[in-house]
Amino acid sequence: MIIESHADYRQQILMLYTRSSALDSEVVAWAMYDGTGATAHYAGDQDAAPYSTGLDAMQAGWRVLQVSQLNPPHPGAEYQTSYLPFEVMLEKWAKFDGK
Repeated sequence: MIIESHADYRQQILMLYTRSSALDSEVVAWAMYDGTGATAHYAGDQDAAPYSTGLDAMQAGWRVLQVSQLNPPHPGAEYQTSYLPFEVMLEKWAKFDGK
């Protein structure tokens, strides 16, 4: 068995914003960052989310690093528009060819 160095890999980060705190809820927004430099993603450069749910991303090999803390809204602010509160941060390690 050949063990490769971690230097041969780079981290990829996928941020998913879901409709609720459940990992199987619908993705409503997303951002992707590729540490290999092979691809560059920008806000609005895709019409569809890369995965329908956080669970779909997990099944495709992405690992969950963090989920949002659940905080109740302040009294009187239950129906105000604000930031997207349900964030899931995932990672994947990808082979880096040094280019």
